[in-house]
Amino acid sequence: MSEPMTVSSQRYRLGYHLMTPGGWMNDPNGFSFFQGWYHMFYQFYPYAAEWGPMHWGHARSKDLLHWETLPTAIAPDENEDGCFSGSAVVYDNKLWLIYTGHHYLGDKSDPENFREDQRIAYSEDGVHFTKYEGNPVLMPPADNTKHFRDPKVWEEDGTFYMILGSQSQDGLGRALLYVSQDLKSWQQVSVLGKAKNLETEGYMWECPDFFRVDGQDVLLMSPQGLEADGDLYKNLNQTGYLIGTLDPETHTLERGGFTEIDNGHDFYATQTLLTSDGRRVMIAWFNAWDSPMYEKADGWAGALTIPRELHVVDGELHQQPIREMDSLRGEEWLRGTAEPGKAYAVPRQSEVQLDFGKTDPGKLFEISDGDHKLTLTLEPNNRLVLVRNTKDGERAAHLTDSSTLSFRIFVDTSSAEIFVNDGVRTFSERMYWQGALKLTTAASAEAVIYELERETNQY
Repeated sequence: MSEPMTVSSQRYRLGYHLMTPGGWMNDPNGFSFFQGWYHMFYQFYPYAAEWGPMHWGHARSKDLLHWETLPTAIAPDENEDGCFSGSAVVYDNKLWLIYTGHHYLGDKSDPENFREDQRIAYSEDGVHFTKYEGNPVLMPPADNTKHFRDPKVWEEDGTFYMILGSQSQDGLGRALLYVSQDLKSWQQVSVLGKAKNLETEGYMWECPDFFRVDGQDVLLMSPQGLEADGDLYKNLNQTGYLIGTLDPETHTLERGGFTEIDNGHDFYATQTLLTSDGRRVMIAWFNAWDSPMYEKADGWAGALTIPRELHVVDGELHQQPIREMDSLRGEEWLRGTAEPGKAYAVPRQSEVQLDFGKTDPGKLFEISDGDHKLTLTLEPNNRLVLVRNTKDGERAAHLTDSSTLSFRIFVDTSSAEIFVNDGVRTFSERMYWQGALKLTTAASAEAVIYELERETNQY
């Protein structure tokens, strides 16, 4: 066995985001709370800064901010070619992982020749895991293609429910709903939701999640195969949601159309957790399959976004940084009015707040190290445009109201997360800053800049 990758340079290492300790990271998995700790697992390949046979990396936290890396939770064995994405649930005083077993058929050089099933593993201490000897616990139904993955499991009133990403034989993405009493025997209840067409809802629904928030039922997922349409669906694969009402008789979601949840370049594969105090908190892979990921040269690849609390407001899903983020605030570098055209220093780990009040179309602000620039502009018809000076650097969000604009921007060593008007829109961006950062506004704005404490106990 090869030695795990080690990080050769700190130049892009993030200060307050969960990262791989070396090697490759993608989807968050198993977001859960067990024995006083929040647990986060993730798709992990320890032996290269590239995607490979998937393991489950593992970290835990008391506050969703300060993460401790733990040993790899599960790795492929002789019966698996990969431990693909899934979730975690507490049952019988154990933490159970529910994951997709990925299996190549014949020649492994053909990555599209595979089958998938669902498997479980368990732990009494939340650190060391044993795979269930009766795996797999669920095989695909007869009307399914090979795409059958990413189980999200939760418990209600003593019954376990699973929503699972799938593709039907007609080539459309869908989410299947199952029930179980013991995590080992599963019965299909329904097709919870299915794509209405290929172009706008996709051929496969990855990483589905289903929950109720603010009186609305929400299906959150990452559909594959959407065709770009103006400002919509410009990444290789998208992440978004359907909002509606679960029919208690048919167990199907009566819903509206698909809406992207983030308008940036680097956001995919969400997973949520219901906290003990009732907050629905979401986290995502802070990259995308078409991201450049310059950190690969340093022996690592991938990170997760800051955790975000979700609410439904006027039929849309809004995101806000969890309130625990306030605890990272340190020295204030600026408080007052930002004068147009004046450059203000921004720490490499920081929170920037900008309130423009009544706003006319035009350039709003820019954060730059001289070579790497991130610019926000308001165009007519409430089109908010983000531009970073990279290939395919433009993304845009459409607002229902832009009469006033406020921003919370979380800057880290190689990233920026922008929350617009209390999270009605967000842009998630990996920005590979190198020099000292400066903020300039094109209009007068009330501004606060906090330095955020750099993580000291991570990795």
